Amino acid sequence: MRRTTSFVIAALLLAGCGTESGGGSGATVSPTGCAAVPELHASDSGRTVCLAVGGTVRVGLDGTKSRPWRPVKAAGSGLEAVNSGFVLLPGDANAAFRAQSKGHIRLSSSRPLCATESGRAACQGIQEWWVTVVVK
Repeated sequence: MRRTTSFVIAALLLAGCGTESGGGSGATVSPTGCAAVPELHASDSGRTVCLAVGGTVRVGLDGTKSRPWRPVKAAGSGLEAVNSGFVLLPGDANAAFRAQSKGHIRLSSSRPLCATESGRAACQGIQEWWVTVVVK
């Protein structure tokens, strides 16, 4: 009985996730799965986010000196890079983009999967990060 009740509660909670606004972040989720997110982090990899023309999205990827993020690249049209401020810690990648026109843009970066330390076995893995931005 407890398992059935938990399942029903989870289903009801998920059913209410079609359209949501508020929550203090200003994020809005539409039925298409496109969310308005003012700041993106490593945990947002693989997401699709929406941005209105004139809006700004910031990217903050926290890295380390031994596992640094590469600068964020934008592929596609509709976004223009703007000043993101200072990168204070070695390995971090910060970027900001303003939506200029409608379009689909892929933001991406990568970093080594393993720390590079001398005297240790080499790890050739790469951690990929990417987000699709839909400018409406």
